[in-house]
Amino acid sequence: MDKKLPQSQLEIPSTPIRFFLCVTKPYKWWAIAAILAVVSAASASVYLQLFIEQIVENIEQNKVEIVVYLSLFYPVLYFFSQMTWRLSGWCGSYWLIGSNTTATNILSRYLMNHSHRYFGDRFAGSLSNKLSNVARSMEEFVAMFLWNLLENTVPLVLTTVIFWQTDPLLGICFVGLILFSLILNIVLMPRKRKFSLALAETESKTTGFIVDVITNISAVRQFSRRGDEYFSVQEHTSDVYGKGRRSFMYSEYMMIVNSVVFAGFTLFMFMVLSNMWAAGEVSSGRFVSFILLTTYTSGTFVMLGRIVSQVAKMYGQAEDGLNELTVSHEVVDIGGAKELMVNSSTIDWKSVGFKYEGQKVFDDFNLSIAAGQRIGLVGHSGAGKTTFVSLLLRQHDIESGSIKIDEQNIAEVKQDSLRKAIAVVPQEPLLFHRTIRENIAYGKPGATDDEIIEVAKKAQAHNFITALPDSYDTMVGERGVKLSGGQKQRVAIARAMLKDAPILVLDEATSALDSESEVLIQQALENLMEGRTVIAVAHRLSTLRKMDRIIVMEEGSIIEDGNHEQLSKAGGVYEALWNHQAGGFLQD
Repeated sequence: MDKKLPQSQLEIPSTPIRFFLCVTKPYKWWAIAAILAVVSAASASVYLQLFIEQIVENIEQNKVEIVVYLSLFYPVLYFFSQMTWRLSGWCGSYWLIGSNTTATNILSRYLMNHSHRYFGDRFAGSLSNKLSNVARSMEEFVAMFLWNLLENTVPLVLTTVIFWQTDPLLGICFVGLILFSLILNIVLMPRKRKFSLALAETESKTTGFIVDVITNISAVRQFSRRGDEYFSVQEHTSDVYGKGRRSFMYSEYMMIVNSVVFAGFTLFMFMVLSNMWAAGEVSSGRFVSFILLTTYTSGTFVMLGRIVSQVAKMYGQAEDGLNELTVSHEVVDIGGAKELMVNSSTIDWKSVGFKYEGQKVFDDFNLSIAAGQRIGLVGHSGAGKTTFVSLLLRQHDIESGSIKIDEQNIAEVKQDSLRKAIAVVPQEPLLFHRTIRENIAYGKPGATDDEIIEVAKKAQAHNFITALPDSYDTMVGERGVKLSGGQKQRVAIARAMLKDAPILVLDEATSALDSESEVLIQQALENLMEGRTVIAVAHRLSTLRKMDRIIVMEEGSIIEDGNHEQLSKAGGVYEALWNHQAGGFLQD
């Protein structure tokens, strides 16, 4: 299966109707088959009502044999009708489930191409809920279209024809009922859609808040804030309750209005029909069939408000989700972007300018890193170290200047090829709720067990892994919660080793290790750094002593550049920082 998708193919419809047509396209033949089956089944159901007319009229004429024949054929016709409904369900299931699956796949793929800033500004739980809402709405709309809208539209059309053939006045009255009900519900729909959209937004916010609390449950317990968080959850759910009640009650109001309209029109039609029967213009069988047809279609008119309500709700949920998920990507590959080809892995920053949230971070920033050079980045919080790493990974686009790797502008190459060339060991290890084996192998899909064990040993992780009950098959829990900080960091280091990228970024890579583990892993890191261009961000200055260069940053500018021996005796900022360390860490 192709795991890559050109950027141009990632543009997806952002309106519910167009998106629905998009996810329906792969299942169009199943959709057509399901529609034909529903039309056939609904038509058969209407004919069953007319079949009663034939039985009644033959009973009046005392035609016993024909009555017996018709009575025996009735179950056969009913069975055909039911089997056709089941056929619609069989064909419709491919369309219904397929549209959900396709919507989930398309939105997931598009979502994963958003920028670092996009995810930083939003709750993961809320995004998950919005994606689920859109996919579920596509599925529900298929079901609503087939077995509510279409199932009820066919009887209305056929009943109109039958009424018109009997008497134009009845036909006109029934058409008037249909049109009046449609216009009425179209007028009522915008307000219902407004209520549904407000409810969908509130539900997504509530889900995001609850997921955030659960994700940080350790902090909640440590600070004894369970009561406060529960109160906040209640505030969110109360908002959902209020908006949900408003939406639901408006649906009931729409149903009441539709019931009143239906009762008024049918009262007039039955008065006309009764007079026609009394005058002998309509047979008893036709009179009975009219009553049955009116009763059969009554549910459509009474439920029209609920159907419109459900459609409005689904539309509102889909619109809310699509508005959030399908915003334009902030960082995109340019047309004709090529793969990054790394040979010597030199890195050059030339006149780079960048602002984040309106605040200037870099202005005319210049830095050249030679192939295979190991540099350390030092500076107080806010100096620009983290942003430096983010820009190198192209998690944001710069506003001016260029960042080049082997003379290739990273803004002009494919993002995936850029990030494949860089292995990152972050300060906070990012582990999936999967096995340790899978987390390490994430750096090299398809890695053998021997390769995984080899890097685990180099990262000083093999011993603690084999001591676990399921060894390398141990599930680490969400975000690696079952492992200690040091254990998670060593798994992350093993993963970076397995990736074997020419450029290595160490972002506080040993910060979570105890002294003994740090000593054990230093040689492993030395081996890992061999022959690679390395950028190490650290507050623990002792970890940078063997770096070729140390870059001291302050407010997005380089204020000192040299090795440890030079800077520690230069009487500048680095020497002051070195002399003021506490426990080996930089004091802010």
